[in-house]
Amino acid sequence: MFRPTDVTSGHSLGDGPAVFQSEALSTGSWGRELFSLGRAYGFRHCLLARFPKADSPEFSANLIVCTWPDELRLGYEAAEVYAGSQLVARIKQSILPIYSEDNLFLGTAGSEARQPVAPLFQNFDLGASLAYSLYDRNQTQYILVFSGRATEPERQQIASLQLSAMELLDAGVEALVPRLGPKEKLSAREIECLRWSAAGKSSDEIAIILDISSHTVVSYLKSAMRKLEAVNRMQAVARACRYRLL
Repeated sequence: MFRPTDVTSGHSLGDGPAVFQSEALSTGSWGRELFSLGRAYGFRHCLLARFPKADSPEFSANLIVCTWPDELRLGYEAAEVYAGSQLVARIKQSILPIYSEDNLFLGTAGSEARQPVAPLFQNFDLGASLAYSLYDRNQTQYILVFSGRATEPERQQIASLQLSAMELLDAGVEALVPRLGPKEKLSAREIECLRWSAAGKSSDEIAIILDISSHTVVSYLKSAMRKLEAVNRMQAVARACRYRLL
């Protein structure tokens, strides 16, 4: 497993202050180890973010750790191009690592024509990038990008770097991204009502199945919606599925 002591003392962790998503990361060694890992392979910059989802496409909402200069990071957040970037598009097409001398963070040709992002990067030489699609034990998908190496890494280096990154991710996943879930635990009955609601059953049908009154079913569902911070049953079911309650 990679250890930060493998890097010579002459290396710094980035060209500027690192941005951490949480206090747990900023005070711990996990992020520093990730940056040191990139440095050991000749990369000047490192970025780790969750893969964008339909209900959370923003760069700022998914960013975990980053060594980009603040001006570039904030500008990229404001551009709202992350979910439609070439990086995300290419990761959707292959499970293999991606090495590119082109700027993967730009939007597709169409979006770049409508809202150019390239000028943001003109004053910051990120150089070529090596991107990985990684998963943690909770099946959360991440995008890890190392940038700024002078030469293309060899095949063995790409594989070794990926394994080391996976080891770090597995070791630090709980501090990295605490497992998602409702703030208040749902009761067995509430989950049962949601499960039948997901199957398309009405309150009256659920009442017959569970041998309780329809009024009680509605109460359970309303309670579940409140705990899941949902505005309707459909959203409550979707969030329960996302939290693996159903």
